[in-house]
Amino acid sequence: MTAQRILDAKPSVVQVVPLTSTIRQFHSEIVIEPDETNGLDGISAAQCQHVRSVSPGRIRSSRGNVGAAVLAQVRETIAVILDLP
Repeated sequence: MTAQRILDAKPSVVQVVPLTSTIRQFHSEIVIEPDETNGLDGISAAQCQHVRSVSPGRIRSSRGNVGAAVLAQVRETIAVILDLP
């Protein structure tokens, strides 16, 4: 099942990974450099340890896309945190 298939079903909640500009060098955070694709203004860290569920109505807009490499790192880190195979 792909994420787009889930989103197309209009779920009542979606899972998000918050970003922070405070870089702590935690193993559970993925540092993201700004570029024209992700739309970030400065270096940020994806806080994989803080995955949370939010209503899709709270998501007003998208700044960009972190790309396949960063997304793979985020997925791998979340899998480690949740002890998934």
